[in-house]
Amino acid sequence: MRRRPGLGAIVLLAGAVALLVASFLGSDGGSGGDPVTGHVVTAKVERVIDGDTIEVSIDGLDEDVRYIGMDTPETVKPGTPVQCYGPEASAENHRLVEGQSVRLVFDAERRDDYGRLLAYVHARGRFVNAVLVRAGFARTLTFPPNTDHAGLFRRLQNRAAESGRGLWGSC
Repeated sequence: MRRRPGLGAIVLLAGAVALLVASFLGSDGGSGGDPVTGHVVTAKVERVIDGDTIEVSIDGLDEDVRYIGMDTPETVKPGTPVQCYGPEASAENHRLVEGQSVRLVFDAERRDDYGRLLAYVHARGRFVNAVLVRAGFARTLTFPPNTDHAGLFRRLQNRAAESGRGLWGSC
């Protein structure tokens, strides 16, 4: 007498198939429109745009990257005057990542409404987003569902503000 698979075995098999299909299609749902796949990629910083945006090269493709979870004062936004502590934040970002190979770690959403990659940036063993917030070059800026490090950034901002570091003591 031959036994039929039970409900548990069928559910397990369906789950395995779903995982296999998802990994084959990639995290963008298989749209084929985004050449950047995976949760972490390595990129070369080609240009620092300002305190929270860089241009990188990923496998020969240039991409703008907006740092997740933080915002620095403006220096290059059209129609917006240079803001207090913006030049200092931009200079610090240059110091941290210019010309470096960086790791980009993605959260729930891969891109913003402007087509920029959204990432947590790591360079030379440092979590750049956190470094900028901790030193007072940036404020927290959280857009759900990209919230993996929101609590950390909030704590770092509070300490920077209490200590009067960076923009907290200058603006």
